[in-house]
Amino acid sequence: MAGAKKSQGVTKTRAISILGGVLCLVLIYILGFSNFHGVEYNKADAEGRHATTTAATPKAPALPPLDKAAYDKKLLSLANRPVLATTTASTTTNYLWPVTAAYPNPGAILPFKRIVAYYGNFYSKGMGVLGEYPLDQVAAKLRAAVAEWQVADPATPVVPAIDYIAITAQASPGADGKYRFRMPDSQIQIALDLASQVNGIVFLDLQVGLSSLPVELPLIEKYLKMPQVHLALDPEFAMHNGAKPGTVVGTMSASDINYAADYLAKLVRENNLPPKVLVIHRFTHDMVTGYKSIKPLPEVQMVMDMDGWGSPAKKIGTYTRVIAPEPVQFTGFKIFYKNDLKPPSTRIMTPAELLKLSPQPSYIQYQ
Repeated sequence: MAGAKKSQGVTKTRAISILGGVLCLVLIYILGFSNFHGVEYNKADAEGRHATTTAATPKAPALPPLDKAAYDKKLLSLANRPVLATTTASTTTNYLWPVTAAYPNPGAILPFKRIVAYYGNFYSKGMGVLGEYPLDQVAAKLRAAVAEWQVADPATPVVPAIDYIAITAQASPGADGKYRFRMPDSQIQIALDLASQVNGIVFLDLQVGLSSLPVELPLIEKYLKMPQVHLALDPEFAMHNGAKPGTVVGTMSASDINYAADYLAKLVRENNLPPKVLVIHRFTHDMVTGYKSIKPLPEVQMVMDMDGWGSPAKKIGTYTRVIAPEPVQFTGFKIFYKNDLKPPSTRIMTPAELLKLSPQPSYIQYQ
């Protein structure tokens, strides 16, 4: 009898022990699981990565579709020519403007708005207004220029822009013999910050020297992926024949420009961006060759910018000889605060004068 009680006691003890072990394992599992998630949460918190927040982030709202009728009407207005009550193919064949091109994707800046840009490099006082004054003065002057244009053409909203020379042509070859200097990220960031200060956009302007667009564009791609950053090209300093920049006027072909447009278009598609604006500076015929082969795209709007300086008569002459007769899509016009005042010139052109041009420029740059 005593042996039976002892056996029952051992069995009972073993059962309690087993049950206790199971409870311990369950408790260890629960605590371990809880601690695991606690560590992961803290890590995510430290790195600024919250899975629940990311998952809940709403997508950017879809842009309204392009109003094609309003787009066409604005193009006719920019052409600065009489608009007939009924416009047919036969009545427009004698006009170069407006240009027939692909309609842009939703979110396009042009032609509904006009861009007014300040140009230069923060390292140099001689390359344009951006480097000539303290940044607060640059912002104030740009706001004043924007206001002047808004008064001159109330029907066209004005977008301020910072046109920053991100690659400058050089007189010396540099370490790789390409005669160009790439700006550091810290300087490009100043341009981004300045544009944000005036609620504007940014153009990264390239003077490639003896380098090439396939080499240089990937180096600024992280900026071109930003919706507010666009691209400008300066054929004057694109030296395809090995000459030093500044010794002769450089050139870009239609294939060069189309390469840049295709590059931008790919970024627009892959990153769900609004259309980019591509500005090409020009003041001679040879600076841009094969203009008829340049193809604007739904993702990329092209501006041929009259880049010459001098008296109003001289500048208008360059515009009417070089820009207007070789239509691509939109036009631009540069005003030099200093060079346009060199004798015999005594003044710079006004917005009212530029609005009389045919076509009206959609991009105005002040240097």
